[in-house]
Amino acid sequence: MSETLDPLGRPFKRISVQRKDELPLAPGQTAKAQRYSGVSVETTDVVGLWFGRVHTAVGEHSDPHHHGEAETGGFVMQGRGYIRFGERYDEVMYFEQGDFVYVPPFVPHIEGNASRSEELIWLTTRNPDNIVVNLTDQDISDLELEYTD
Repeated sequence: MSETLDPLGRPFKRISVQRKDELPLAPGQTAKAQRYSGVSVETTDVVGLWFGRVHTAVGEHSDPHHHGEAETGGFVMQGRGYIRFGERYDEVMYFEQGDFVYVPPFVPHIEGNASRSEELIWLTTRNPDNIVVNLTDQDISDLELEYTD
């Protein structure tokens, strides 16, 4: 019996479902921003894509980092957050439930929870993979951030 091939001549990959309560922590973590792999090389036959869920607790923010060559898209499922970037991380953009966020390749940033009462949860996708480059010894501005209840 011959194997069924897709239009590009490759064997079809299997459809799969990753259960929300069984997602593994993604390789490449940043302190205080837990990433869970949904569609990833750890959980499926995917190539060139990472899609997962990120959790940031009340009052927390990630360490400075960037995602190398990866382009990153995010969708905010719950809460209100911010992303700091630019010289000394002194530029701030806020986002909330229902918003989409784009982070270009190699852009150093800090992401944080801007709520005093609700966990920040967002879906994030990257290509080609979940690249995380944590940065140390960064000069970070002391900014007054806008928090909500």
